Amino acid sequence: MLTRRWGVRALALLLALVVTVLASGCGGSKVKKTVASPRPSPSASPSGTPADGGDAPLLSPDLLVLSRESLPAKVVRGVGALPGVAATTVFSMGQFYVEEQSVTYATVDPQAFRRFTPVGTARTDDVWGRVTDGELAIRPDLAKQIVDADGDLTLGNGDDAESVHVGALAELTPPFHQHYVDAVLDQSWAKRLDLPAGNAMLVDTGQTSPQSLQKKLIGLAGRGVSVQILGPNLDTSVALSAVLTGGSVARAVGSFTYTVNADGTVNPDPAWVRDYIRTEQVPILGAVRCNKAMLPQLRAALTDIARLGLAAKIHKNQYGGCYVPRFIARDPSKGLSFHTFGTAIDLNVPENQRGTAGLIDRQVVQIFNRWGFNWGGTWRYTDPMHFELARIVKVR
Repeated sequence: MLTRRWGVRALALLLALVVTVLASGCGGSKVKKTVASPRPSPSASPSGTPADGGDAPLLSPDLLVLSRESLPAKVVRGVGALPGVAATTVFSMGQFYVEEQSVTYATVDPQAFRRFTPVGTARTDDVWGRVTDGELAIRPDLAKQIVDADGDLTLGNGDDAESVHVGALAELTPPFHQHYVDAVLDQSWAKRLDLPAGNAMLVDTGQTSPQSLQKKLIGLAGRGVSVQILGPNLDTSVALSAVLTGGSVARAVGSFTYTVNADGTVNPDPAWVRDYIRTEQVPILGAVRCNKAMLPQLRAALTDIARLGLAAKIHKNQYGGCYVPRFIARDPSKGLSFHTFGTAIDLNVPENQRGTAGLIDRQVVQIFNRWGFNWGGTWRYTDPMHFELARIVKVR
């Protein structure tokens, strides 16, 4: 009989071996549109030492250091030199939204990052070859929800967001770790996607407990940088970082650090709230609290709706809010709701529940579309109450 220790190891190995590679043309899948895949830079580890291949010893992602900006070189060096730190890798990390689904992704040096993934993924050269060639590797369960029939994924809700072909389905997080990353691309994508260069670092603590190093890393990293223990559950004891990407909308609404409440709501950095969130009057709804980037377009859409005699189609007493800082379904494992950025509104809530066609007037939908909003009624799992900012439109 296996001891408890070896039973866990065997289970971890079994789970880690679940890796599926999408061979070219597999299942009749084809690229919907030509995407110019950036070519990678020569393979080297972020520290400048030669990168190991798939046979190198695997590492454990025990701590994640994440900033909204590039990590300073002195912080990177300081973390690497800290007693108890066995290994590190630096990369770029952010998040985008697809139909209100939050996706956390990274642009990485494939040869360095693969060592922090499950053994089945780390040892499958085809996964990392496809990442090196400019394709995306993504968690299989998430791919089912958001990748289109042609095997493409748009990296953001904005109309000008980049699109990429999915080359591999692969588990990226070792068993018994939180899903801290959902998808990876080669590091050469970072600039094109407006990701801060080297704003994230994974830390393997070897035989040292992550808890004993966390405070020291927080002291080294400084204010505004999150240092998260990557255990089986979200570490809610420290401030976390949201780095939004995905086109001009993401650039306009900003990113922030936040803390977590027990009820599934969150507290974005007060400085970001002061800079980006406003309470203003708009037609039909009255006072709303939203991101300043969205308010001019929301006001323009509602003005047109009122001018065309459609104001009665929007029920003020059924308004579901705009800036509502929380996790999706108040579940930390599902990621932040897009409402946390103040860039989405819910209208006529009772009669437009998820999974239904909804009763929102389609002329109202057309007007919102014209003013730069996407409508949740067209999603695979519909959300007809939901309108979100998808592109920046100049309002005169």
